[in-house]
Amino acid sequence: MTEPVRRLDFGRVSVFFGEKSGKYPDGNQVIVRGADTRVAFDTPLVANRIGPEFDEAELVILGHAHEDHMAGLHRLPKAAVQVHELDLEAVRSWEGLQRHYGLSADVAAPMLELIRHEFFYVPRPDATAYRDGTVWELGGSRVRAIHMPGHTSGHSVLLVEPEGVAFLGDIELSGFGPYYGDATSSLGAFRRTLARVADLPATVWVTSHHRGVYTDRGAFLKALAAYAASLDERSERLLGMLADGPKTLEELVAIRLIYPLDYQEVWVDGAERRTIEQHLDELLAAGRVTTDGHGRFARC
Repeated sequence: MTEPVRRLDFGRVSVFFGEKSGKYPDGNQVIVRGADTRVAFDTPLVANRIGPEFDEAELVILGHAHEDHMAGLHRLPKAAVQVHELDLEAVRSWEGLQRHYGLSADVAAPMLELIRHEFFYVPRPDATAYRDGTVWELGGSRVRAIHMPGHTSGHSVLLVEPEGVAFLGDIELSGFGPYYGDATSSLGAFRRTLARVADLPATVWVTSHHRGVYTDRGAFLKALAAYAASLDERSERLLGMLADGPKTLEELVAIRLIYPLDYQEVWVDGAERRTIEQHLDELLAAGRVTTDGHGRFARC
C-alpha cells in the first residue's frame, strides 16, 4: 500500500510534499480549496500520488513553465490551465517549450524523450494567459499573481489571500542557488526579483523545491539572503576560473560554474553557457573582466 503524501494545511490551502521536500525532479504541490473552485498551483511529480484531492482540481495556475511543474497535467485533461503570458507558448506546444529552454537541434529530441518518460509531458494547447496582478476569486479565498521574473521570463509568485500563503515557485531558496540558464531566463531580472520577495504580504512561504514551507519570517529572510548571496559567489568563482589566464566561453563551460563535472544531463552545457555568459556580461560592465574581441576573456 502506498503511504499517504505528507501535507500541511493553512486554512483552505494545503501543501503536499514531494520526495525530499520536493527536491528536483519532484516538487511540492499546493492546492487551494475555494468554496467555488479547487485550484492546483503547478503539477509536480508528487501530483501523481495525491489522489482525488488533486484529481478533482478544476483550475491549474502555473507559476512558470518547466517540465517538472507540468508532470501532473496529464491527469487533468478537463481542467483549465493558465500561465503568465510570457510563458504561455512554452505550455501550449513542444516547439514553444524548446524555444523557452533554448535547446540546440541536437539536444531537442533526447530532451523531449526524457521529459515524456520521466515527467509524463503533454503540451496544453488549450492553456490561456494571465498577467501581473491577475486575481482569481475562488469563494472564501482569492489568488493574486505577482510577476517575479528571472528563472523564466514569466515566472510569478502566487499569493493566496486572506491566508497569506505565498507560493514562491522556483525562488526555491536552496543551497544550489538561483537557476537562470534557459533562453528566457535573466540574471539581472532574478537580482531584481530577489530584492522584492521580502516585501510580499505573506506569513507562510512555500517553495517548489528543497525547502518546502517557512512559517518563521526570520528564518525565511535568512534563507533568502543566503540564496541571493550565491549570485555574487558565482561571479567570484568565475573570476577564479580566469586566474591562470584568459579563456574562451567554451573553455569556461567545460570547467563548469554551476554543475559538478560528473553531473550529466542533456541540458547541462546549454545551461552552463547561458549562465556564464550572463555573469561575464555583468563583470564586463563592472570593469572586472576584459575581452580581446576574439572570444577570450581575462581578469582585469
